[in-house]
Amino acid sequence: MQLNLHATMTRSRANGPGTRFVLWTQGCTRRCPGCFNPETHPHEPRQLIEVDTLIDRMLAEGPAIDGVSISGGEPLEQAETICYLLTRIREEMSLSTLLFTGFTLAEIQANPARAAVLPFLDVLIAGPYDATHPLTSSLLGSANQQIHLLTDRYTHDQITQVPPTEVHITPNGQVIISGIHPRRLTL
Repeated sequence: MQLNLHATMTRSRANGPGTRFVLWTQGCTRRCPGCFNPETHPHEPRQLIEVDTLIDRMLAEGPAIDGVSISGGEPLEQAETICYLLTRIREEMSLSTLLFTGFTLAEIQANPARAAVLPFLDVLIAGPYDATHPLTSSLLGSANQQIHLLTDRYTHDQITQVPPTEVHITPNGQVIISGIHPRRLTL
């Protein structure tokens, strides 16, 4: 089973609590005005990656990562594959799981394919991005979004204390700015 990804980051501290393996999916029909990742909107294949390959990459990180964060694009537009990935993570690892989506919890629950991911998530960040109500901290992009703690693995304080931005410099000198508000970083 393949996932259409925009990008991955093996270690992030600005996309959830602790050190996270982050996946950004490719494709989003919601296209919220002012979206931080408009390059993730087209549904054309970008990086088609087998779930088995992703699981192997996560396992290779071992204790260096605490969890997996899935963002987008819109991850739930690939709900069946995301559910399969989350199932494998739960069965084979002790990693926490966090998913960002533009759908509200009610919209997810109304769609069986999307709702199937809920039992495999620790944290759900849900709701469309609203550029007229931006936030400057926590994992929420805008004030209308909701944090849903689906297990007792984290507290609300742990979620809201995640740094909003981080900077990575790759061995070849590429600068990668990541987080919920990467474009607000002033260097």
